[in-house]
Amino acid sequence: MGFADQRFNLNLSILFTELPLLQRPAAAAAAGFGAVELWWPWVETPTPERSELDALRHAIEDAGVRLTGLNFYAGRLPGPDRGALSVPGEESERFRANIEVAADFAHSLGATALNALYGNRVEGVDPAEQDALALENLVLAARAADRIGAILLIEALNKPESPLYPLVSAPAAVGVVDQVNRATGLDNARFLMDLYHLSMNGEDLPAVIDEFAPVTGHVQIADNPGRGAPGTGSLPLEDLLGRLKKAGYDGWVGLEYKPGDRPSSEAFDWLSR
Repeated sequence: MGFADQRFNLNLSILFTELPLLQRPAAAAAAGFGAVELWWPWVETPTPERSELDALRHAIEDAGVRLTGLNFYAGRLPGPDRGALSVPGEESERFRANIEVAADFAHSLGATALNALYGNRVEGVDPAEQDALALENLVLAARAADRIGAILLIEALNKPESPLYPLVSAPAAVGVVDQVNRATGLDNARFLMDLYHLSMNGEDLPAVIDEFAPVTGHVQIADNPGRGAPGTGSLPLEDLLGRLKKAGYDGWVGLEYKPGDRPSSEAFDWLSR
């Protein structure tokens, strides 16, 4: 049990970025992928023009690929921002303005997962105030996800690269998942298990898999060190994904790695192995 047993989708916000956004779905299809996921593509606005939404939707449909997951608005990704929903003021308002826009766009393409990045700690703001705001906004996001038949994903990032982000362990992210599910009664919040981020935090990945596979709604991978393709680092990703399968996880595995100093189309040779 290994790579051949997995359902892989391609994150078009980190792969094929050498191409314009509207060309990336066709490039993913040409590389042999039938499913893609995206960070929120319009980093400057939570509410892009209808023409921009339609253009991306048509590009995905015309490529014949499926959108499986979408991030809510989260500020500048990649970049210093790590979410907006717990940031008081304008950023949390932008997140709220994005909730229904993102949910409707995801629904128009059949996506069944929406990812809400928690947001960085803000200097001078009580963390408890940020956590209360986060829960309030995550409840709204969970209800929007439920409306379109999707799950809401809560992700742990890694402290070295995101030192102001408070969810930097699997237990911390799953704790928020539990809070959201208790608050809504919908039971549609799930853990996004990113093996790269968890490895950067030094977590025991087999133990994380064994404990949290039942509450995991999506998995993402990249090798470590370097956040490159499987085989470029030292993570036993094939074994870890096999362990996830045995633990009962049968969902998508998102490829969220950097292609390195080569075109993205050449960054999938590990699949043939």
